Amino acid sequence: MRAARAARLVVAELARRVWLYVWPSAAGRRNRAYLRERLVALPLLAVVAFGALGWAYSGVRDDSAYVRDRLAPALVGLANAKASLFIAQGEAEENLAEGRAAELSGLSERYRTRVARATQSLNQVTRSGALTVAEEQELRVVSALVVDYTGWIGRAQNHVADPVLRDAELTYARSMLCSTPVAVSDRQDRYPPCNPTVGSAATSIVDRVAGLERQLRERLADRAAWSGTVIVATVVCILALVLLAAGLWRTVSFLRRRFRIRLSVPLAVAALPLLAVPLLTTDALLARHAQKEAVPVADALAQRTSPRTETIAEERPFDGPDPRAIEVLEARIDDGLSDGRLAFLDGVAPFVFPAGLVSAALAGGVLHSYRREYLVVARPGAVS
Repeated sequence: MRAARAARLVVAELARRVWLYVWPSAAGRRNRAYLRERLVALPLLAVVAFGALGWAYSGVRDDSAYVRDRLAPALVGLANAKASLFIAQGEAEENLAEGRAAELSGLSERYRTRVARATQSLNQVTRSGALTVAEEQELRVVSALVVDYTGWIGRAQNHVADPVLRDAELTYARSMLCSTPVAVSDRQDRYPPCNPTVGSAATSIVDRVAGLERQLRERLADRAAWSGTVIVATVVCILALVLLAAGLWRTVSFLRRRFRIRLSVPLAVAALPLLAVPLLTTDALLARHAQKEAVPVADALAQRTSPRTETIAEERPFDGPDPRAIEVLEARIDDGLSDGRLAFLDGVAPFVFPAGLVSAALAGGVLHSYRREYLVVARPGAVS
């Protein structure tokens, strides 16, 4: 108990001394002493306030740009690749079921287009910059499996006249695409459901793509959440900004009352960066809100899209957009992230902390000038 009481007393005394240093009273103070304390406190508060603000604001802006330019395109690319491969599988099964006709005419244009689109989507995901080294290696494995998968479809086409061999090769090709066997009740379905497998059994294309989607969605959720460091920086920034604004106001009042200076123009200029704080705060909150809104859309891209929806959207382009279509979800996430910021503040983040340094230097310089000017000679009516 005594140790706890002693610790509280020490903390209280330290807090009192820090408060008196940062927030000295002008009553009964000599001009030189007050200006000396302001000379240290105001620049220090400016550096701390704008340093914390610049760090937190840059972090939010960087997260927003990362989600918009990397994570979102990668998730869209994976969803497109997965849907295209299922559509290609359905086309191959339907074409090869026609027997000799498929042997003569080959697989449909939709099959070739969808395979090419899946390959292109995987390449775009690789170039997106959203993947780690391990994830890029996993995606290369997926691309290799897609090549092998199309090879087995080609073998089935070559053996189209032999139903037993053709069906066996089609079944093996589907097992490369999806590790979940087709249920008896779903065999007549053109796009039977495929639930991805996790763990050591996740060896198919869909299993690996679903694993990548899961990792990207977790990364998006982490980016959209308020981290502990950002919260601490925000609290420090708010306290320092409040003390800085009030300190500048009190210093200007002190100069007007003691030195008969109605308005210190240099101090007013040093306070100008404070006018940008509401805009920066609004922009950061909009960006964070847009990131949070992107999380359920990313979940929908990974879990609610289907080859049937994409086929209907392709065959009936004038029926109106389906909210579960990849193109619609892509537009939602792009529009949300693009609108979730004040566009005229693009590129401002790197200059927040330098603006604070300029403000600190200007405040320190003018206070030093006042202190030196009134060190020996005081103006008429001033209290030395």
